[in-house]
Amino acid sequence: MEIIAGTQTTLPKDTINDLARFRHRVFVEMLGWDLQSRDGLEFDQFDRDDTVYLVARSSDQIVGTARLLPTHRPYLLGEIFPQLMAREPVPRDPAVWELSRFTAIDLDSMSAGNSMRQFSSPIAVELLHSVLRLAAKHGVQRLITVSPLGIERLLRRAGFLAHRAGPPTIIGGHPIFACWIEVPQPRND
Repeated sequence: MEIIAGTQTTLPKDTINDLARFRHRVFVEMLGWDLQSRDGLEFDQFDRDDTVYLVARSSDQIVGTARLLPTHRPYLLGEIFPQLMAREPVPRDPAVWELSRFTAIDLDSMSAGNSMRQFSSPIAVELLHSVLRLAAKHGVQRLITVSPLGIERLLRRAGFLAHRAGPPTIIGGHPIFACWIEVPQPRND
């Protein structure tokens, strides 16, 4: 598996289109999320020039994606889901980035109706390790994410340092929560 990272201006245009097509297939078609898409491509207002993407490929097929946004600019949790922070303010800090549109799946198992595999595959764990390494290189100390509860199990089982930022809330019929993920900092030995 290969994992590449970049922005809309540094990644090839066909990679960005494949990423948007993959997100539409997973989030809109398979999971049934009510997201705006056009021509089978899922983008929203948070897909900007400064958005950082990670794309996992296996045999020239996308099997995972992640989107990273600095929280001192508009981002999903801060603009759409601030209630998930309970009584805490939403982060607005260049050292805190949001992880969103995170999925890593075996498309064959998803097609078979096993949608929770997106949160438990070895691909997801490897992609999340890549996210954390990239975040650390950019001086990020913590990630915040809006996630279904399934991601909490993945984080706990895989040994990531993560905890809830607030209690789960039912939105669109699904329990979701805001989750802090600590970014391990490189050691200066």
